[in-house]
Amino acid sequence: MWFGAHLKGFGSACLLALSVTFAETAYADAVTDLKTWLQDTRTLKADFAQTSAGGFTGGKSQGTMAISRPGKFRWAIAKPYQQLMVGDGSRIWLYDPELKQVIVRKSDKALGGSPAALLAGDNEVDQRFTLKADGEHGGAQWVIAEPRQNDTGFARIRIGLSGNELKGMILEDSFGQVTTLIFSNVVRNGEVTASQFRFSPPTGVDILKQ
Repeated sequence: MWFGAHLKGFGSACLLALSVTFAETAYADAVTDLKTWLQDTRTLKADFAQTSAGGFTGGKSQGTMAISRPGKFRWAIAKPYQQLMVGDGSRIWLYDPELKQVIVRKSDKALGGSPAALLAGDNEVDQRFTLKADGEHGGAQWVIAEPRQNDTGFARIRIGLSGNELKGMILEDSFGQVTTLIFSNVVRNGEVTASQFRFSPPTGVDILKQ
């Protein structure tokens, strides 16, 4: 009886250890899958729906995005107001038509540990972020990316993949605001035009360099 009880307990312990090992392996694979996905992604286009809550601002918006790695991206909000952010590889242009204002920043200073650096940056993701798996939610495998720099404005970024398709991102900034992005009509490694990643300030706008 003593032997049988302990053998049963040993078997349960082995099963538990195996299940933990399998789970850890699966989670580790999620990080590896993200790195592979980033390395194999040359271009990316998608529509997005964005929801923000907490912090100083909130609300919903819609728009489109395009990426050409490394370093080039276009993020265009269409509703409920227009706003455009373009990265041309050396500079980042943020255009607000309502304010008639353009903010210009150097890419190396502005990207840092930002979502743009994660999606559109180079393949040195481990130098910019600490990565760890966050399990499966909503049919996607999620990975948490925490910026190694403290001055990025973001506390953590969650990115979800289903196979080779980008499903969503959850951004948590330093002010407690959480922004959720859901992507649709995703086209990976398709054709993008170089003009999408160039920006010429409209006549009459204020240009602020940072």
